[in-house]
Amino acid sequence: MPIAAFEGEVIVVDHEEQIADAVAYLRKQRTIGVDTEARPSFQRGTHYPTALVQIATHERCYLFRLTHIGMPQALADIFADPKICKVGLAFKDDINGLRRRRNFVPANCIDVQSLVPRYGILDLGLQKIFAICFGKKISKTQQLTNWENSHLTPEQARYASTDAWATLLIYEDLLQHEPLADKEVEALKREDKERMIEHQQEIQDQRLREQGIEPPPHMTLEEREAHQAEKRREARKRKRQRQTARKAAQRAASTGERKKQIKP
Repeated sequence: MPIAAFEGEVIVVDHEEQIADAVAYLRKQRTIGVDTEARPSFQRGTHYPTALVQIATHERCYLFRLTHIGMPQALADIFADPKICKVGLAFKDDINGLRRRRNFVPANCIDVQSLVPRYGILDLGLQKIFAICFGKKISKTQQLTNWENSHLTPEQARYASTDAWATLLIYEDLLQHEPLADKEVEALKREDKERMIEHQQEIQDQRLREQGIEPPPHMTLEEREAHQAEKRREARKRKRQRQTARKAAQRAASTGERKKQIKP
């Protein structure tokens, strides 16, 4: 696929005196695309604060370097403004990261991932959604760079701007189409689940054949779901039996203790 990248004006906001002009421009917009970046962590349980928030229109993208300017109140107010539509992907995580910088009550924040299934798109990654909508590819080569560096490289700035801009384009493209009915969405999800199961079964069958073992017959999705439901019922039944036995043992122990106390 051809590569897509944001080609508008990129403005890095890393000094307090730049904040007012940036916010004034963004407050004039009806819809903006948003993304955030943090220093990548390669150790389980270690997380770094949001280092960068990108806010894009079609013509311009502001890169607010929160490691330099903190989370300005004026910027937090944009995310709390119900008159400005903010669009992101996996947006809840981004919003939570920003709120840890400065608390605010988010308003009119839309997550593209919650919308795309209604349009028959079941892949939830930005690259895949963008490719389905526009037939173009977004580069992810800068994803694991250190966003807390003293200076952003041109490659980092272009990558960060592209992600925010892409969410805006996807949202606007979805609005140009009619969403599917609930039954159609459920049918697509079921077909996708069946394909995943078939793929997993093919891999398992291949491994068994490599060991000289003939694979067993495959269950249909309905049979698999019925089998899983039966296993859940059996598990609940065993749990109730354990609870009943435990209560009976507690009553017996309590009765025995009282008999000891009243024994002459």
